[in-house]
Amino acid sequence: METVNEETQDFSLESLESTFNKLSNAYKSMTEKGSNTTLVKKRQNAVKIGLESLKNTWNGRKFSHDEETALTSKDVLRGMIPSIEKQIAKAKEGSSQKTLNERRLTALKLAIESLEDRLK
Repeated sequence: METVNEETQDFSLESLESTFNKLSNAYKSMTEKGSNTTLVKKRQNAVKIGLESLKNTWNGRKFSHDEETALTSKDVLRGMIPSIEKQIAKAKEGSSQKTLNERRLTALKLAIESLEDRLK
């Protein structure tokens, strides 16, 4: 994995933690409404595993998932990218929403790279 400066590491970890929390809240809300939660649960799990992979890479934290789980998570994270890119394109230049989504995109790409490194 490429060398990533500390600032990028920090905002990437914060972004993935925020994304995980948003997905957790969405899952809870959808469950209460009786909605289909399959996609939200898949994304929540993939973000959690991507976050664990980055923490392991950068902070030496434990990563105990098997190859199949890493591969599935990588694919789910990759599938999230197009919608974030659309949100970035729609956001006004310099807006906090654009910055948030640019950081989220960076974090997802780094998590995917980290998971890919585990699959080599």
